[in-house]
Amino acid sequence: MVESEVVKLIDALRNKELEEIQVEKDDFLSFRSVLVKQQDFKHFRGIAEHRGNIRYQYLDTPRS
Repeated sequence: MVESEVVKLIDALRNKELEEIQVEKDDFLSFRSVLVKQQDFKHFRGIAEHRGNIRYQYLDTPRS
């Protein structure tokens, strides 16, 4: 996954255009490297799924 794709997905999630996004195991490291640089990183929740895939959701209040 290219950084520009990741930024577009993160923005769509942040702006409530998407309720959640699915990140495949193979794309996890490239996705996370962009995600952790976001100022509102604590608002994103990752939910582990079967076979190493992750679902991300955007929370109105930051997680602790």
